[in-house]
Amino acid sequence: MADSGALTKRIVKESARLQQEPVPGIDAIVDEHNPRYFKVVIDGPSESPYEGGKFKVELFLPDEYPMAPPKVRFMTKLYHPNIDKLGRICLDILKEKWSPALQIRTVLLSIQALLSAPNPDDFLDADVAEKWKADETGAKAIARDWTQKYARQS
Repeated sequence: MADSGALTKRIVKESARLQQEPVPGIDAIVDEHNPRYFKVVIDGPSESPYEGGKFKVELFLPDEYPMAPPKVRFMTKLYHPNIDKLGRICLDILKEKWSPALQIRTVLLSIQALLSAPNPDDFLDADVAEKWKADETGAKAIARDWTQKYARQS
């Protein structure tokens, strides 16, 4: 398969860029045993219910990458309408809006932005979305509480 060499070069190049030019508030480390697997920690954005939290995220590049989007999920439990209890993320660029022009850093920045601006109209967790729409202040209080419980590094 002729593409595998170019694909590997792209992954190596993107990985190197993440190390040389880290994204503020995001720590992405390539797994030493699998260059397609990244251990990521995203800082909760300031002035959000997730502020002060450190959210562990798993990012995996499938064999079809960059023609297919990375597989990404939160490992840290959080209260968010666009992230379900299994950590799956509802984000258009991880689905139908994916483009091979996008990169790992773009995906991570988009996830970080999603923490700043939850979208209860395009939800993955119906209960959280319902709460967010009916009582945003109460939902943010729950999100802050969960951040304190599950996303604080001790």
